[in-house]
Amino acid sequence: MLTLPIKKQWYDMILSGEKKEEYREIKPYYTKRFLSCGLLKESDIPEDGKIKIGPGGPAIIRLRNGYSASSPSFDVICVLKIGEGKAEWGATPGEKYYVLEILSIE
Repeated sequence: MLTLPIKKQWYDMILSGEKKEEYREIKPYYTKRFLSCGLLKESDIPEDGKIKIGPGGPAIIRLRNGYSASSPSFDVICVLKIGEGKAEWGATPGEKYYVLEILSIE
């Protein structure tokens, strides 16, 4: 299972249901991690490297408040998209991100 650390502010907002998305930069590091958990497929990445994905299949991701194995965490079911995020949820306006759309909290 993929585990992503997040700041307490975002952790609390997601857990309360207020924040419905989590953002990650479009970089090889996250591309590899999303490939390994099944949110991305090799076929989603053309030879020119410009990722074009449609709605991905749902996957369970663990969100952890911090980096320690003993930090509080919870699991979410989410799908992966590419798009701009909301500034009030931590995104830089006009920048494209991997967007983990949270469908439910387990």
